Amino acid sequence: MNKSPITPEDLYHYRWISQPVISASGQVAYVEQTIDQAKNEYSTQIRGISLDGTEDVALTHGMHDSSPAWSPDGSRLTFLRSTQGGKGLWSLDPEGSEPVMLISPERKISSYSWSPDGKYIAFTSKVHSGQVQPGDDENPKDENAEPAVQLSSVLRGSVYERTTPKAEGAGWWDGQYSHLFVYEMISGHITQLTSGLWNITTPVWSPDSQKLAFISKQVQEEEADPDLLHHTDVFMITVEAGEEAVPYKITDSSLQITQFSFTPDGKQLILIASDRKYGSGSHHQLFTIPVQRGVPRLVAPDLDMQIGNAALGDMKSAAASPSPIISRSFPKQGVYVLGTCQGSVDVYRIQPDGGCETITPPGEKDVYQYTIAADEKTLVAAVLTDTHPGELYTVEMGSGTMTRLTRRNDEFMAKRIVNPPVRIEFPSSDGWLIQGWLAVPDLAEMESTAAVNSDEAASVNPRGEIGLKKKLPLILQIHGGPHAMYTGAFSHEMQTLLAEGYAVLWVNPRGSMGYGQEFARACRGDFAGGDYRDLMEAVDHALSSYEILDEFRLGAAGGSYGGVMTNWIAAHSNRFKAAVTQRCISNWLSMYGTSDIGISYVEGVIGGNPAEHAAYLWSRSPLAHAHNIETPLLIMHGEEDYRTPIAQAEELYTTLKRYGKTTKLIRYPGSNHSLLKSGKPSLRVDCFEQVIAWFNDYL
Repeated sequence: MNKSPITPEDLYHYRWISQPVISASGQVAYVEQTIDQAKNEYSTQIRGISLDGTEDVALTHGMHDSSPAWSPDGSRLTFLRSTQGGKGLWSLDPEGSEPVMLISPERKISSYSWSPDGKYIAFTSKVHSGQVQPGDDENPKDENAEPAVQLSSVLRGSVYERTTPKAEGAGWWDGQYSHLFVYEMISGHITQLTSGLWNITTPVWSPDSQKLAFISKQVQEEEADPDLLHHTDVFMITVEAGEEAVPYKITDSSLQITQFSFTPDGKQLILIASDRKYGSGSHHQLFTIPVQRGVPRLVAPDLDMQIGNAALGDMKSAAASPSPIISRSFPKQGVYVLGTCQGSVDVYRIQPDGGCETITPPGEKDVYQYTIAADEKTLVAAVLTDTHPGELYTVEMGSGTMTRLTRRNDEFMAKRIVNPPVRIEFPSSDGWLIQGWLAVPDLAEMESTAAVNSDEAASVNPRGEIGLKKKLPLILQIHGGPHAMYTGAFSHEMQTLLAEGYAVLWVNPRGSMGYGQEFARACRGDFAGGDYRDLMEAVDHALSSYEILDEFRLGAAGGSYGGVMTNWIAAHSNRFKAAVTQRCISNWLSMYGTSDIGISYVEGVIGGNPAEHAAYLWSRSPLAHAHNIETPLLIMHGEEDYRTPIAQAEELYTTLKRYGKTTKLIRYPGSNHSLLKSGKPSLRVDCFEQVIAWFNDYL
């Protein structure tokens, strides 16, 4: 079959697979996301497939269906359906009946969970402080609650008193809080269980269905500012008490808890949490605590691994799966979690004594979601590999054998050339082992196309060695974070560059997750120090190791933290002939007060604040050195980015133009910090096309 290179517009043809759940009888439901190019939007449906891979069929036909969950007995499948009115809960018989609405979209449900006995569904929804949602007149309002935000007249605008009144992806705070509700299956009655000036997330049922636990940050001290505190706690509430129920705290406010589960006997909680010793650079670890309160105990103190999925990429349509999953035979079989380690994300089993084993087999991959069958013999995982977009795979728990379950992308991918990377490693000048990937275009398969002349070809043989024909330009890609990780998994962004004839290098410099706690914290307080050297030395290593690479045609690109590093590189080195900075940071002084994480990020990663360390922050700002930039620099930014506000791009652009530098600013309307991962499809395609055009002009 004649194959063609991957182009930016191929984004419209992928099928993104996520959110697998297994019924008691072994039926798998999952979400498939596609793009409606005519409407320029994403569409999601629920599909079902058996564990042997047969009968992969659509179960729902809505345009925005997600979050499937089986009833405990497996007789019903519930899911969330988004409409213009909000997000409601629906139920269907998987044998083919039409879905029935259980909870109105007016509720705007964020998350939900079945009780183990199948009698209730808990869900979260946002309400204004002290306010109940429409239809809950039987629930009393808190007349004494003071609103934390006053929505004034149009002439005055909105008045805020909290420290951080905006959030990336959500915008300016509207005074609402996320609270807990319970839906009774028989009567359809809804009870609001929590209210107050705080949020709740991640509701989890106790095994006996009598209580609900959830994560919340509730500050008791009047002088404490919740926006400046990073700990969270697990609270418990008795369901049968209804609106009279009062939540009580289980944990001791010493951890930032992100996920948790009950042990099967209901006596303990297993937590995934961080002690925040190194701020955002701290590992998430596994803790246990009695439900009767106590001090959290670290389960595997010798395990130097980030628990959870810290891998970045543009081919995942949903967040990582809830964890941990606890074996029914706990403590014998331990706890299942995702783990970020050495450039891959896998499923691990951690025993109460701290022992740890990998469940998924070796290989370049990013396991971003998973679930386990009731008999614990089969694991179903959503996995990105080095040659293929995400699909579902089954893993035999005993042997570790991994088998493809879905094949939703096979027909399209069979027509495209994929250039998998080669893993590289080298010691940094100060002793760290730096890991990354180098991919080169295999033009032997592309010689029938006009993309690149076939005599500029490179190929990777089965042993992973790169063969030489003619030198290729090299682009260094830098990830965001910095506390995240690249993998060798399939990336549309990387493949579009490879299809144009560029070699692409991506690495995990110090500060990245996946290589131990000391490595993850190593960039904090040393911005543009060791991390900058790691990136430059990675380029040196690639050039010295592979003669195919042209040292005189180098490009650099990155987004977020990768954007600020691209800015810094361009201001301190003239070896790169072109660069692209996306959703970047240029000025730590203005970043401090305009970003939704400005205070914690600037103080934690860079190491200071404008009032006390202005000179230091300015010296570490690329903007202070922008007049030295000679590299043609393309600046790309979303106009609704609250993580790295667009003013960061504007300040850099203005300075470069003032000094007569070669630059271009592209602003994307209605786009936030996640533009390249979940932004409007047409804008994502335009991003890829603009990057390619810029490098083509200068490389």
